[in-house]
Amino acid sequence: MSDNGSRLRLGALTALVVGSMIGGGIFSLPQNMAKSAGAGAILIGWVITAVGMLMLAFVFQTLANRKPNLDNGVYAYAKAGFGNYMGFSSAWGYWISAWIGNVSYLVLLFGTLGYFFPIFGEGNTLPAIIGASLLLWFIHYLILRGIKEAAFINLITTVTKVVPLITFIALVAAAFKMDIFTSDFWGTDNVDLGSVMNQVKNMMLVTVWVFIGIEGASVYSARAEKRSDVGKATVIGFIGVLALLVLVNILSLGVMKQPELAELKNPSMAYVLEHVVGSWGAAFISIGLIISLAGALLSWTLLCAEILYSASKDQTMPAFLHKENTNGVPANALWLSNGAIQLFLIITLFSSSSYLDLLYLATSMILLPYFFSSAYAAMIALRKDGYKGVESLSSRDLIIALIAIAYSLWLIYAAGIKYLLLSALLYAPGAILFYKARRENNQVVFTNIEKFIFAAAVIGALIAAYGLYNGSLSL
Repeated sequence: MSDNGSRLRLGALTALVVGSMIGGGIFSLPQNMAKSAGAGAILIGWVITAVGMLMLAFVFQTLANRKPNLDNGVYAYAKAGFGNYMGFSSAWGYWISAWIGNVSYLVLLFGTLGYFFPIFGEGNTLPAIIGASLLLWFIHYLILRGIKEAAFINLITTVTKVVPLITFIALVAAAFKMDIFTSDFWGTDNVDLGSVMNQVKNMMLVTVWVFIGIEGASVYSARAEKRSDVGKATVIGFIGVLALLVLVNILSLGVMKQPELAELKNPSMAYVLEHVVGSWGAAFISIGLIISLAGALLSWTLLCAEILYSASKDQTMPAFLHKENTNGVPANALWLSNGAIQLFLIITLFSSSSYLDLLYLATSMILLPYFFSSAYAAMIALRKDGYKGVESLSSRDLIIALIAIAYSLWLIYAAGIKYLLLSALLYAPGAILFYKARRENNQVVFTNIEKFIFAAAVIGALIAAYGLYNGSLSL
């Protein structure tokens, strides 16, 4: 994706952040949250998320302002602060999160089609996987032909994301009943939910999933007209999306009780609106989501390739991923990304993985890039690196970064041992590409510290592999 010299203004960058955050996640939010928690715990969880994610947004704002020379987002910060292997791992984890996210979008898309065609079920049946595979390679073909961005597609997807959300909020707000919202407020009647703290912990990965994309402006920082706009766009986009997410989630709890929401199929927004206004509501949301997801799949497939392509430009990834075809498309990066998506679609069929299972795994993979970005922000604040003339701001930025670090560690804890091990299983094979990239440039592969980190990843991967083999772990 060669740079055409165009520059993005604040409005375009904000739209990029909002567009990347509002995908399929919000359309499944009512069920995803109710599956883990009651209304009281959900409110606590949103407060924690609002503070934590806002601090993370401020971190990306700080890094954009203090380190304007670092392009292409989260992996560049990890590399600058913690060395080549951590930089590579951050890029690798971000890439895996992106393409597993695409798998979840494909499952959700055909699960939504299942509302009209029951043969597709919840998106993980054989006909659904065949349909998803055909769509995947059709998108692959379009991108190879050089169709990178289409104004028409962008317009449609933007409208189909916003219009159903606003319509849903207005109609559900009118039907909201406080007695339903406060019924079993703390989830004590449902023993499966556990304590309030347990409920809050279990909903955390969902809240991160719906905010993935908060770094969207940072990823394209090199194309910003003003570097300062990158941070502004991140914060503005975050606040707007947070408002939409909270309204969709909280209002749903006022028209259907938590156990009812938890049993809904996804996209659950469709079935909540069906409960309020009848079958046309479900059809309206479903059609909007189908069009929105189709456009999102194109964008996120491009993003998957962009991550590998950008990382290969600075020798973090092997050189073959930097190869472009005659249409200026990084073909090798695209083939690798879509090959991984296809493989996981097949695994999804045999493991019967649901949309929720996939989003948990995708979210767990992005926790490391977020943690390293926060840690790097703390590092430069301590050193006052990049603060010439504004040294007094370093103390404020350090506090923000420390809160973001604490939030990132809380998320890793909330993910639990299962997703920690599964993440290790996906992180460890990346060392093959790291080895190739380092050898291509006649560089030492691992430092002494990196050897220990890699060994820990391998041990975690072996434990996860054995767990999958004996059935103690599952996707």
